[in-house]
Amino acid sequence: CLVLSLVCCSDECVIVEGIFFFFFFQAEDGIRDAQESRGLGDVYKRQAYSGTNESELAAFIDYAQAYPKGFLALIDTYDTLFSGLLNFNVVALSLLKIGHRPLGIRLDSGDLAYLSVQVRADFNKMEKEYGHDYGKLTVVASNDINENVLHSLNHQGHEIDCFGIGTHLVTCQAQPALGCVFKLVEIEGEPRIKLSADVIKTTLPGKKNAYRLYDKNGSAVLDYLCGSDEEPPQAGKQILCRHPFDRMKRVYVTPHRVESLLELVWDNGKLVRESAGVMAARERLEVSLGEMRDDHKRSLNPTPYKVSLSEHLYDFLHKLMEHEAPIKTIA
Repeated sequence: CLVLSLVCCSDECVIVEGIFFFFFFQAEDGIRDAQESRGLGDVYKRQAYSGTNESELAAFIDYAQAYPKGFLALIDTYDTLFSGLLNFNVVALSLLKIGHRPLGIRLDSGDLAYLSVQVRADFNKMEKEYGHDYGKLTVVASNDINENVLHSLNHQGHEIDCFGIGTHLVTCQAQPALGCVFKLVEIEGEPRIKLSADVIKTTLPGKKNAYRLYDKNGSAVLDYLCGSDEEPPQAGKQILCRHPFDRMKRVYVTPHRVESLLELVWDNGKLVRESAGVMAARERLEVSLGEMRDDHKRSLNPTPYKVSLSEHLYDFLHKLMEHEAPIKTIA
C-alpha cells in the first residue's frame, strides 16, 4: 500500500499518515475474488452501490486491510461524490463492523468548499442511519493550498477539518526566503551599535530584557524592551513607551498584565535550558496568536504591532548613535 507516514525525530512526535497516491487506484484492475482478510473480504460480496469504480473500491479495501487504524481515503480519483465517497462508505462501514474506526477522506481537486459541504452532509446522513459518530469523520483538503486559498475557503464556508499544505509550506511563494542576520550588541560588557542609512538596520545596543504588556481585555498592547539592569514593568503601574527612532511617537501604558518574553537558553557556550518540545512550542504559538488583536492578524493592511523602548534605553540608544556617527566636514 502506498502510504506516507512522516514522524518527526523527537520525543513528542507529530505523525502525518494516510497520504494516498492516485496511481495506486489506477494500478488496481477491478474487483477480484473475495478473500477473507481482516474481516473485509465480504465487502466484495456486498458492494452497496452500483456504478462506482470497482478499481477504486478494490484499492480502498487493500488500503483498509493494510491500515485498518489509519484509513484516510483519497476520494477524487474518478468522481468524488458519485464514486469515491460511496466506495469509502462501504469500506468504512465494514471497518466499523470489525471494531476499527476509519479516519475520514481527503479531497485533492475540484471545488473544495462545495465538496466538503456535500461530504459532511453525507456523513451526517450516514450517522443517522448507522451511528458511530460517522458525522465526525475527518475531511482533509489538499491541492496547492496557500494563504489566499485558505482565506477564500473561510469566506465561502466549508466543512474541512484539516489542510494538507506541502508545496507552499516548504517554499512560501509570497516570501521564499527568510532573512536572518547576526548582529553584535555587546562585547565584554561594552554595548555596541551598528548604524545604517536604512534606519531599520540600526541595532539596539546592549543586553536587554523583553516584556509583553496586556490590556484589561487580555489583548497584547505592545512589546517593551529595556536594559537588563532596569526595573521590569509592573502591572497597574504607568510607564512611558517610546518608538525606537521617532521621538514624536510615545505613549503612556498602564499594563493590566506583564509577561516576560526572554528566557536564557544558551550562555557561555553551554545549554542552560532544555527545549520544552515541538508540541509545547506549538501550543505557546497558538496562545500568543489568540492574545493578538484581530487587526494585527488580518491579511490585508494589518495594523503594525508595536515594539517600544523604555525611556532609559531610548536615551542611551540615541546618545550612542550620536557618539558613533562621524561628523562630516563641508568646506
